[in-house]
Amino acid sequence: MKRIGKYIIFALIGVLFIGTFVFLFKNSRPEQVLYQEHEATVGSILRTTVITGKIEPRNEVNIKPQINGIISELRKEAGQMVKEGEVIAKLRVIPDMNSLSSAQSRVRLAEINLKQAKTNYDREKALWDKHLVSDEEFEQVSQAYNQAKEEKNAAQESLEVIRDGVSSSNATGSSTLVRSTITGLILDIPVKVGNSVIQANTMNDGTTVATVADMGDLIFDGNIDETEVGSLVEGMPMHITVGALPGYSSEAALEYISPKAVENNGANQFEIKAAVQVTAGHKIRSGYSANAEVVLEKADSVLTIPESALEFSSDSTFVYRKTADGEFERTLVETGLSDGLSIEVRSGLKQGDIVRGTRIINQEGGKR
Repeated sequence: MKRIGKYIIFALIGVLFIGTFVFLFKNSRPEQVLYQEHEATVGSILRTTVITGKIEPRNEVNIKPQINGIISELRKEAGQMVKEGEVIAKLRVIPDMNSLSSAQSRVRLAEINLKQAKTNYDREKALWDKHLVSDEEFEQVSQAYNQAKEEKNAAQESLEVIRDGVSSSNATGSSTLVRSTITGLILDIPVKVGNSVIQANTMNDGTTVATVADMGDLIFDGNIDETEVGSLVEGMPMHITVGALPGYSSEAALEYISPKAVENNGANQFEIKAAVQVTAGHKIRSGYSANAEVVLEKADSVLTIPESALEFSSDSTFVYRKTADGEFERTLVETGLSDGLSIEVRSGLKQGDIVRGTRIINQEGGKR
């Protein structure tokens, strides 16, 4: 038994020795260094950027009441079309007590003045009929009487507008009716029946009863970094894609570049706007997130190679060009426009030249 144990130990030592030898042998084998090879070809280089933003209507209007009041009726809903002048909501007036008191006082004063003017007129008329006063004097009294009647009517209308929101002489133009100022789609009605609303004045912006927009005239609104804004000019074409509509795209034309930067996450950016050509058969909603791709620079029919084949040394750029004997020769080149993958070569190479690319380390006899 002891002899068998010794044989087993010797066998294990032999296996361990052979395994170590094989491992060291494999690691001592020379490495074969291989490189990808790329051909210099003629093509186009585009330097593009993608701008994030959203789709908005060019003309979006907040409809606000002309008087203070309470919503008594809503005649439209969000998503419905509305024409200019069409009624969206109706108000019940809540008069301002100071204004109401002043209007009532004005009516009473106008009635007193009218009564006195009527008395003067009747007296002057009787004398004029008897030719005891001149025509000029009678005309002055008559004019004062007519002015008193007009003032009474004006005071009464003012009282009706303040108290009821509409005057008896202009019922069709009632300020209790909130009308759309443009033709378009109702995007939102943020109020409900019973809500109090106020008109716009110097102290506040007033209550928005509805938001209406022309959805046939849309723009892309986005921001571009200051490092790229210098390459933009008005009229440049842009390609728009909408995340909420897979497969949808449309064209746009840049029409506005902000002259002033805004800080966004620590970077200076400039607002841009582009007119969007809406493709028929697609319903675009206001506020859709979108991306706009724009070509900043373009070079056609130029010699190109992969940018990964370049080697930089100080201020110079080199490639390793394959010679006739199969070796690679370090060659100085002048480069131009790059799209991040391919780069323009202006001098140092010609079409069809082979350049060395990324290195591939492979064991001798192994597979690439």
